[in-house]
Amino acid sequence: MKKRRQGKIIEIIETYEVGTQEELAGYLKEAGLDVTQATVSRDIREMKLTKVSLGDGRQKYVALRQDDLHMEDKYIRVLRDGFVSMDKAQNILVIKTVAGMAMAVAAAIDALKFHEVVGCIAGDDTIMVAVRTVEDTDRLMERIHAMVL
Repeated sequence: MKKRRQGKIIEIIETYEVGTQEELAGYLKEAGLDVTQATVSRDIREMKLTKVSLGDGRQKYVALRQDDLHMEDKYIRVLRDGFVSMDKAQNILVIKTVAGMAMAVAAAIDALKFHEVVGCIAGDDTIMVAVRTVEDTDRLMERIHAMVL
C-alpha cells in the first residue's frame, strides 16, 4: 500500500503544481487512496520531497536528488540566458533564442523534465517543443515565462 501510495504521489507532483500537504491529500483521495495529513507528511519526509518556487510567489513539491537542485538552477539560467520569445501553434510551442543557443536551451528544457513536454527539436535560434495538449501548451508557456522573468 505504501509503495503504491508513494508512486501515486510522484505521479501527482509531476502532473500538477501541488503546493500543500492538503492539496496532495486531496489528489490522493481523488485517486481512491484514503490518507490522513499525517500519512502525507510522513511520506513527504521519507521521499525527501522539497518545494521549489514557481516564480510567481507560489511553490510546488518536487522530488529531487541532492545534486538536482543545483543542476536545476543551471538549467533555468541557460533557459533565461538564451530565451528571446515564444509563441504557440496548437500543441507546438515555438521558442526563439539568442543565435546559437537553441540546442542548449532545448537541452535545458528536456533536463527540467516538464510533464507537459513530449520532446524538443532545436535549430540555431529556434526550438519546436511538442507538447501533450493545447491546454498544456498554455500552462507550459506560463511556467517558462515565470522562469525567464
